[in-house]
Amino acid sequence: MKFKVEKNILISGIQTVQNVIITKSSLPILSNILIETQEDGLRLTATDLDIGITCLIPVNIQEAGAVTVPAKRFSDIIKELPGSSISVTTKKNNQVNIETDLCQFKIMGLAREEFPKLPEFKDKEVFKLEQSVLKEMLNLTSFSVSIDETRYILNGILFKVNKNGLILVATDGKRLAVVEKKLNYSVSQEISIIIPIKTIHELNRNLKEEGELSIVLGSNQALFDLGGVVIISRLIEGEFPDYKQVIPPTTENKLRVRREDLLLAVKRAALLSTPDYQAVKLEIFKNKLVVSKSTPDVGESREELVVAYQGKELAIGFNPNYLIDVLKNLGEESIDIELSDSEKPGVIRIDGYTYIVLPMRIG
Repeated sequence: MKFKVEKNILISGIQTVQNVIITKSSLPILSNILIETQEDGLRLTATDLDIGITCLIPVNIQEAGAVTVPAKRFSDIIKELPGSSISVTTKKNNQVNIETDLCQFKIMGLAREEFPKLPEFKDKEVFKLEQSVLKEMLNLTSFSVSIDETRYILNGILFKVNKNGLILVATDGKRLAVVEKKLNYSVSQEISIIIPIKTIHELNRNLKEEGELSIVLGSNQALFDLGGVVIISRLIEGEFPDYKQVIPPTTENKLRVRREDLLLAVKRAALLSTPDYQAVKLEIFKNKLVVSKSTPDVGESREELVVAYQGKELAIGFNPNYLIDVLKNLGEESIDIELSDSEKPGVIRIDGYTYIVLPMRIG
């Protein structure tokens, strides 16, 4: 194999795939990137056996071939090379020569045959979606994914595809985020799968604000083709909880507030939070909201906001991070928060989106 490539293009390709690599794997080959020539460029592939990611970069191919190289060492060398044009050549013993006009490196790779083959998706239903739409849906749900590994079924996002469109659901038991989008296609059967959070992070990193992606959902794996970048992921096996049961009916007790004002007020109050005293207190009066925080041996804060509210007076506590996560990802100028009782969850409903957060005891 022999090819010439611009340094910045190769670095970009390496950075696209190397996040999934496990540096201290019991299988040395999983610390490597597979480099192989294609008709339309150079394909780079990395995998940890749960998630695989490939990307295609433009290069000048002089001789076809393939090899795997140690990801970190290869990346470090390419970054430090002088000049902008790089020539890479492989020898029969998997030695890889990396050269610029003034500098040469030789490193040992491993044969491509040792690299795990990524699964193929033949005769599976494909549906297309705007990349910006999926990115927005992930931004509105991914922060609610559980990090508790004992509840592995919640360590990902539920993707439901039906005749009405695509629904994404995430929960950690203390909050729930559900987003739904109508899609311009019809599926032959309903699909319900759980995509692990590591895959979600890779999708979020690679999704663009324009262009489409193709999604292929298998029985135990899913493929996301972003055009140039392909992500293949194992699914989380098991039954996701019935999220519809915990969505309360709409209440008339609504607090209307400027989103940015509430976000900044909660952020300021959270400056006095400690692990033992997390809750920020919201006191709601007629057309007035008081955001306060009192932490023993630390200090206290109080801030008033003008709101639209005609319901009963109420004091309720929330984990500030659970409010900040949703408020910073919404785009609306003003939002309604449904509050019925100091011991019942707060609910934000916006067209196609529902966020439910459980209260915390104050003090």
